[in-house]
Amino acid sequence: MTAMMAYSFVSRWSGALGMCAIIAFIRPAQADPRAVVELFTSQGCSSCPPADKVLGELANDPSVVALSMPIDYWDYLGWKDTLADSRFTARQKAYSQVRGDREVYTPQVVVNGSVHVIGSDLPGIENAIHVTSKSDGVMSVPVSMTQAGTQITVSVAAAAKAPAVRHGEVWICSVAKAVPIAIGRGENRGRQVTYHNVVRGLLKVGDWNGAPASWTVPLENISRDGVDAAVVFLQDGNRDRPGVMLGATFVQLH
Repeated sequence: MTAMMAYSFVSRWSGALGMCAIIAFIRPAQADPRAVVELFTSQGCSSCPPADKVLGELANDPSVVALSMPIDYWDYLGWKDTLADSRFTARQKAYSQVRGDREVYTPQVVVNGSVHVIGSDLPGIENAIHVTSKSDGVMSVPVSMTQAGTQITVSVAAAAKAPAVRHGEVWICSVAKAVPIAIGRGENRGRQVTYHNVVRGLLKVGDWNGAPASWTVPLENISRDGVDAAVVFLQDGNRDRPGVMLGATFVQLH
């Protein structure tokens, strides 16, 4: 399912993401992953369930940070996506504008912030991971997340040797690792689909200039009902013109 039309950007990304139960500790699942894979999907897209399954397979790979970002532009087809967020639609459109190809469709995967692939094409995704790994600066900066009491600290290391990218934005995604949805209408009527590593909130932590840096965030700012993990990523560019992924980490919240 494709959509070549332009979609409006949201004017801002939300900050505080709500409250949830006390988190006892945070343990990194993988210190230095090789890729960030973002799936733009929709409950109203009949082509998406195979891609959602592939994303679940990638979510089991500790060397990949796999994220589901449900979009909202198919809501008019008879079923309003219960997980969709207009910020993800804006992010997908921003990627297409940076690439200059105007390719906005579901299911679409964006690998390491640069290459797009049909979301159900696992070999294509693996190839994109291989290709993007050769790009300057991609996944070259260690990122970590630790907890002390009711505060979490995000740390980003120094840039790799020149000519690696030496600027970027640091973001935290609140993640629900598995969300089963019974779809009542639309193209997937009667199906139950489990969505994996669903992004439920986004919080910009700060700007990075190539030097080692850290930021402290209250736990309550990255938590909400159903959230049981978090992803921190460092990305070149900005919200409206996202670039390559420079580093990331996935953590489980307990």
